[in-house]
Amino acid sequence: MSKTVIEMHDIVKTYYIGTPNELEVLHGISLEIHEGEFVSIVGASGSGKSTLMNIIGALDHQTAGEYTLDGVPMTEMNSRKLSQIRNRKIGFVFQTFNLIPRSTAQGNVELPMLYAGIPKRERSKRAKELLAMVEMSERAKHMPNELSGGQKQRVAIARAMANDPAIILADEPTGALDSNTGRLVMDIFHELHKKQGKTIILITHNNELAEETERIITIHDGRIVQERDKRTGKQEVQHESV
Repeated sequence: MSKTVIEMHDIVKTYYIGTPNELEVLHGISLEIHEGEFVSIVGASGSGKSTLMNIIGALDHQTAGEYTLDGVPMTEMNSRKLSQIRNRKIGFVFQTFNLIPRSTAQGNVELPMLYAGIPKRERSKRAKELLAMVEMSERAKHMPNELSGGQKQRVAIARAMANDPAIILADEPTGALDSNTGRLVMDIFHELHKKQGKTIILITHNNELAEETERIITIHDGRIVQERDKRTGKQEVQHESV
């Protein structure tokens, strides 16, 4: 097995909504994700999968438990280092695209490279290559409001790849798309996984999409209830769902 890139032990996330009220959303999550895996985290709305995604992506902190990324405990990272990790190690793809409305498709792809201090000429060259990879070269100078949903998501994937991150974190990436366009987006993820060896974590409520991944982690009411590895046929029940 390849090296472990994400390791979580007994992750708890509690939201404090006014004394004495507490809402515990994640209840002791433990998981490992290895380099080059295509993994899905699947669950219904309200299951806690988006909260878990935010912690994996260093967008939020756990309340308790340990999370290490590439062997580094995330609790030891200050806000500047966490920002660098998000910029260089993890590429994000969201259901709502999150493109900058006043910037062109190419400008959106260049943005993470700008934050990383990459020179303008190099940014432009790589952005054009990435837009070509997702078949969006002809739309490079278009603004987001001139693009369809599928086109926006392809630009978002190109942007996620801007700094060549090892991990792609995709939160319901086909949720706002029709089935044909969603198929195109999933094909791009498969290409990134197979040809570039990217570690891809797909967050979804869609069991059919989850079945396209190598390993399926099912979350219910803030707990992992099942893990299934399609490569080995191994299935493990952690908690009985209700």
